[in-house]
This record gives sequence, structure tokens and C-alpha cells, in this order.
Amino acid sequence: MAVTASTLPDNHLEPLVDFVIEDARWEEFGLEPLADQVVRQALTHLNLPAKGFTLCVMACDDTRIATLNADHRGKPKPTNVLSWPSDERASDSPGMAPDLPTPGEADDPEHLGDIAIAYDTCAREAAEAGKPMAEHVTHLVVHGFLHLLGYDHIDDADAELMESTETAILARMGLSDPY
Repeated sequence: MAVTASTLPDNHLEPLVDFVIEDARWEEFGLEPLADQVVRQALTHLNLPAKGFTLCVMACDDTRIATLNADHRGKPKPTNVLSWPSDERASDSPGMAPDLPTPGEADDPEHLGDIAIAYDTCAREAAEAGKPMAEHVTHLVVHGFLHLLGYDHIDDADAELMESTETAILARMGLSDPY
């Protein structure tokens, strides 16, 4: 069954993702339950527990993400998703899996980092691709989350590893290969 913003189970799990909602359209969309479920699926796929970790997702618009993109990447234009890992976890060898984090204690979880996602760009890209927005956002949350864990797409070997990991996580959720 495909993940959607409106059909996720209400399983009363301990919060894993903290949210900063700057654009109310994300609330209407249902980003909070979607992103939480997506991150849990990604952790399960990577054989990591959901307890002992936390991250923050900023749900914003194109204006805000363009500012962040300019400030942090020198690219003064909107993008779909940005991420800031809390630690450097990338492998020293291209194409090799990153060093996955160790969970913290329940009262002191390991913070993995922060993700920002822009509503306007996500909606436009989903429409252009003829995909439901929930599918596109699911992919982008997985993508941003993997960056927090040290995955990257700087060179071909790393990109192949990241894309195959994204595809496998999305397949767990009933979604097709976005590439």
C-alpha cells in the first residue's frame, strides 16, 4: 500500500521528528505524520531503531528555502529539500555505506540533523512529473534523511549507492523508483 499524507496509521509512537511549520499549506497537506512514518521506514530499512534518534524538519515556502540555499550553498534560488547533518558520517571511500549513527538514550536521543522542505517547489515538481504530491514528498524526505546519515551524490559511486538505497526504502512503502 502506498504511503499518503492522509492514510497513515495513528500508532501513538513517541515523536521522532520535530517540526517547524512556517507554511500552513504543509499542515493541510499532512507533512507531520507523513514525514514521521517515512523516517521510521527508512530507519527500519537500515536496521536502526526509531528510539534514540531525533531530527527536525522545517516546512517552508520557496522564499525561505531560497534564502537558506543562498546562505548555506551560495545558490540564491529555491530548491525542493535541503539538509544539515549533525555530524559528518560519510564514508571515506566512494560508493561505500556511511558510518551509521549510534542511538542515544531515550531521554537524550542522538540528533541526526535538520531538513528544510519547500512547498512551492515540491508541488510544482510533482505536477510536472504527473505524480501525487505525497509520493514526491515521501521521496524528498527519504532523500534529505539519507543526507543526514552521510549518504551523498557528489560522485557517481556515491550517487548510485544513495539512489539504490532511496529506491529500496520507497519500495518498502509501495512506491516506484523515482529515478
